[in-house]
Amino acid sequence: MPPVRLKEAENFPVCKKVSCTLLQVSVISIAALLTTIALHTIFSVHEVRDPPGPETTYRSGSANGEGRTWYRRWAGQLETPGAAASGPLHCDISPDSRFDCAPEKLLSRAECEARGCCYVPVPSMGSAIWQPWCFFPPSYPSYKVENLSATETGYTASLTRTVPTFFPEDVMVLRLDVLFETEGRLHFTLRDPANKRYEVPLETPKARGQITSKLYSVRFSADPFGLMVFRESSGQVLLNTTVAPLFFADQFLQISTSLPSQFISGLGEHLTSLALNINWTKVTLWNRDMAPTPYVNLYGSHPFYLAMEDGGLAHGVFLLNSNAMDVVLQPSPALTWRTTGGILDFYVFLGPDPKSVVQQYLDVIGYPFMPPYWGLGFHLCRWGYSSTAATRQAVKNMTAAGFPLDVQWNDLDYTDAKRDFTFNKNNFKDYPDMVREFHQSGRRYIMIVDPAISSSGPPNSYKPYDDGLKRGVFIRNTTGQPLVGKVWPGPTVFPDFTNPETHQWWHDMVKEFHDQVPFDGMWIVSGFPLSAPLGPRAPGPGWGFGAGALGEGGGRGCVVLIPCTSASILVQRRESLLLPGYERAVQLCGGLLGRLPKQQTGKPTLCASALVRVRGKRPFVISRSTFAGHGRFAGHWTGDVRSSWEQLYYSIPEVLLFNLYGVPLVGADICGFLGDTSEELCVRWTQLGAFYPFMRNHNDHGNKPQEPYAFSPAAQEAMRKALFLRYSLLPYLYTLFHKAHSAGETVARPLFLEFPTDPNTLSVDRQLMWGAGLLITPVLEAGKTKVSGYFPVETWYNLMTGSVIHSKGQWVLLPAPLDTINVHVRAGHILPLQEPGFTTTESRKKGMTLVVALTEAGVARGDLFWDDGESLLTFEKGDYTQILFLATKGVLLSELVRVNSQVDGLLLQEVTVLGVPSPPQRVLANGVPVSHFSYHADTQILTIPLALPMGEQFMVTWS
Repeated sequence: MPPVRLKEAENFPVCKKVSCTLLQVSVISIAALLTTIALHTIFSVHEVRDPPGPETTYRSGSANGEGRTWYRRWAGQLETPGAAASGPLHCDISPDSRFDCAPEKLLSRAECEARGCCYVPVPSMGSAIWQPWCFFPPSYPSYKVENLSATETGYTASLTRTVPTFFPEDVMVLRLDVLFETEGRLHFTLRDPANKRYEVPLETPKARGQITSKLYSVRFSADPFGLMVFRESSGQVLLNTTVAPLFFADQFLQISTSLPSQFISGLGEHLTSLALNINWTKVTLWNRDMAPTPYVNLYGSHPFYLAMEDGGLAHGVFLLNSNAMDVVLQPSPALTWRTTGGILDFYVFLGPDPKSVVQQYLDVIGYPFMPPYWGLGFHLCRWGYSSTAATRQAVKNMTAAGFPLDVQWNDLDYTDAKRDFTFNKNNFKDYPDMVREFHQSGRRYIMIVDPAISSSGPPNSYKPYDDGLKRGVFIRNTTGQPLVGKVWPGPTVFPDFTNPETHQWWHDMVKEFHDQVPFDGMWIVSGFPLSAPLGPRAPGPGWGFGAGALGEGGGRGCVVLIPCTSASILVQRRESLLLPGYERAVQLCGGLLGRLPKQQTGKPTLCASALVRVRGKRPFVISRSTFAGHGRFAGHWTGDVRSSWEQLYYSIPEVLLFNLYGVPLVGADICGFLGDTSEELCVRWTQLGAFYPFMRNHNDHGNKPQEPYAFSPAAQEAMRKALFLRYSLLPYLYTLFHKAHSAGETVARPLFLEFPTDPNTLSVDRQLMWGAGLLITPVLEAGKTKVSGYFPVETWYNLMTGSVIHSKGQWVLLPAPLDTINVHVRAGHILPLQEPGFTTTESRKKGMTLVVALTEAGVARGDLFWDDGESLLTFEKGDYTQILFLATKGVLLSELVRVNSQVDGLLLQEVTVLGVPSPPQRVLANGVPVSHFSYHADTQILTIPLALPMGEQFMVTWS
């Protein structure tokens, strides 16, 4: 991803769906906030390939040849710290290893040297244009370690700074805590011991005593302070903060580290490739309503990255901080974290493989929720279904054209004057009846909710506002009055979701509306404090910045106008810019996911909690705004994407990255939201969308229709084929979601997660996998009838034709006519499939098929998770069926791990065995001959018709 310099921030495009009347936070906000303070980083990068010997103190060489003395445990003792030598300024540092001393603006030589930094211009050619001219010397002052002591679970120390920086309000004394939490998880924090600062109230696991065996070791530099994390097995340096000094001021915190390789992925949410560009790229994390555009911050913030190492090893790093943040990547390679408040709260995950890294990350932020089965079906929406008649007609058209449809949605059209918990008594006068009709046909219904509450009506005319005002649930300004902004209904107030009373108020509003309209899920659009201008703006007290610092965008950027001054929200702590409990993390209802203390949120969060209490079933919440832990309660759609081939491609890394972030229920608006689609684009997008974990076609107001039935017969047939393919695979997909919910696995995953030792997979982001067993290769360019895909070393079977690829790790050109998406089954896997229906209510009653993809040794494995599809906590209560399948040497066996009544009547009607080398003479099912099996010698496919109860153990043999 090309870098974004602050000067370019002025050119960010205007906000989309809100159409410029609503303004939010942009990258330029951070630049403006930091205009009067310098952002720093320091030191050249020096990787240490070998850890210190068992009997020596380690001294690392710095750029100027000076040494640093390291603490280490030896014979149960801690060595005393040594002091780093001081000396003259040394500026002979490679341009790619420089750490910028002036990222907020260009400095003259005199200004740079006045900061105590080096000034060495470099030729402005190619990537060199981003190399800093003003950078930190190795001797730049930092903290030093005092009183380092061992604890039962790690180390603790004091860090002191004797020389103030040019930041206002330096914190001169810090407390360092290093915790060895598990064999593969290290946790360290840096905080102000004298003053309480904002900490993200995410419930995280704690250390449970001394860890006897670890995948890592830790070293400390005494003066200047530095921390290094080594991989114990190889000595590889994973973190090395000695490359730059630590900065910890009241409103500016910075820490840098070297990286062990140039492959790094994560740090969302951005429109980006799977692998981040480390060539002087700045990644900003700050939630805002911005239509997906390259190089800018979008709806969510996930301060987590996964880095690959040599030999397929991997590690991850998570900074638990929800303030405005920049992360700078540079080609040395190195990374710098900069944030505007809170504490530095780091988790390091040692893997050792990338799958384990993701699981270890989810151990901290929480495993994903289990969606209802119907939520995996096809969803249809558009802004512009202007009446119940229009909404009903869309469903009728889908049925008449022979397309499956599980969930119908409505955008703002259904509301009365765009107000929450209302419906239009004219165009939607029979709205409750419409929803009940959908239920009678086996479908569900979801509507939009925008948690900004209209405040413009006369008293006692709008209960959500009147009741909320009486109960004191709205964010207040410094005068004690509700803070008024402007969103869809006009003047609005904002619920304070840090207030426990707000939770009950929200539940009451949801219940009262549900009593009228029995909806099944909620769609949260503005899960961040979104507002349009209502008058003059000024920053909150105590910031020390000029007027307008929080938001003069010149009409080009998108800025937030809610000042961080509320007396009734945690944002009163000046170091927290992001309105904790409101801005970030699906706050508002998509979940506050653990952003609030347990006593305030319980397990589920606001919308999810309200839906559980009101419906008594699994909640279904989809939100744009996200933060770490979002997936525990809600899914995500990728926002207002354009109808373009570029956005079609970008949707793949977006889906893959959100699976790494623990949000597996994710998808883009199929065919695009902004602008008119084309028939070919919509067909290809529907084919790819059939493999989004969350599949919805959504269209903007005023665009040409893009429902599947709106196109030519040939296009409809291609889309129908893709949709029914998805529905046939739902048992496999549902089983993957169970594994995500119960074990922290991914649903959609990048190839490198399955094949980490194959370096060719690292850059593959135009393909995706479902679990370990299915590889999808979509067409992503106009006019193409062939597509190239990478196939790691394995045998791969085309799911539709059975054709075989025996790959040695190579790119393969595949035929891809308009009606085809290439889907391959990986040898060694057994996939449970089901005959598709027009709804999941229908398909769940139909017969099942097992696709058995044999390895050359004749082995395959698989499993099925099955329950009623919507009850709460079925796995936790043991109310489910789980079946294991094993094929070996011509025998297919099922093993019943657990059985419940939901599997009653479910029949295995067919087994398809791929890779049978010779025609069998006999097939038996539980010892009884099967007479009508078939075998195709050209494809080596054996098809066995059956009628076996899935709830009983079976054995099928062929010989």
